[in-house]
Amino acid sequence: MVKQKIAIAIDKALLDLIDVKVDSVFPSRSQAIEHFLRKGLQEELLKTAVLLLKGEHQEYSLKKIKGESLIESQISFLKGYDIKDIHIVTQKSKYFLTFMDEVEKVKKKEHLNIYVHEKDVKGNAQALFAIKQWLTENFIAMSADLQMQFNLRSMIKKHLDFGKPATIGLMMRDKPAQFGNAILDGDFVVDFIEKPKQVKSYAVNAGIYVFSPKIFSYIKKAASLEKDVFPKLAKARQLIGYFVKGKYRHMEE
Repeated sequence: MVKQKIAIAIDKALLDLIDVKVDSVFPSRSQAIEHFLRKGLQEELLKTAVLLLKGEHQEYSLKKIKGESLIESQISFLKGYDIKDIHIVTQKSKYFLTFMDEVEKVKKKEHLNIYVHEKDVKGNAQALFAIKQWLTENFIAMSADLQMQFNLRSMIKKHLDFGKPATIGLMMRDKPAQFGNAILDGDFVVDFIEKPKQVKSYAVNAGIYVFSPKIFSYIKKAASLEKDVFPKLAKARQLIGYFVKGKYRHMEE
């Protein structure tokens, strides 16, 4: 990599913080500054999230939890991690107009860019592929029938550090047969089985993911992330696991 010498002015207090890392972590100021600059720029790139919502599950999105709808809770959670653009992929249902009214209310309250894409697709992989043109940088994707609170920034960091096409949120469950089972080798998911007849692992899919645009080369002809994409990624050691620790509620449970 070609490096270029430049002269810059940096706030003294900020430079003192950088110098704390020199010697103990980095061999020089320039390497420390380069590390933190790259880290900041990488995190700045992740400003987009996708909510994958089946039409028949719009009813769950409208359910009130401590005075706010599930969709409002999800959008508030994402906003807390500096997400600016939220895309909701869904289908028409008897709840669609009520759902759209709720989205408009939340949009005005949170001052975010929220886009609803009505796509007649079969499977969540197709739902992502249908809005590929909007997803040109790293992005979050999550099932829209979940309520969760955890350190999303930590998950994003792990995804950026490994640089693989996908990072999957995982959790431990006593009865894992009703979830996708993940078998790990360190940080790598090396096998993934959706709702197996015979339990393979107690580490299961939590329904939230971080993807890079490289994911689209795996989902072009796929219907389901869980059945078609994650097993393929796992076998190629291209799927990273991240354990979600915090509040979690699946609205179907």
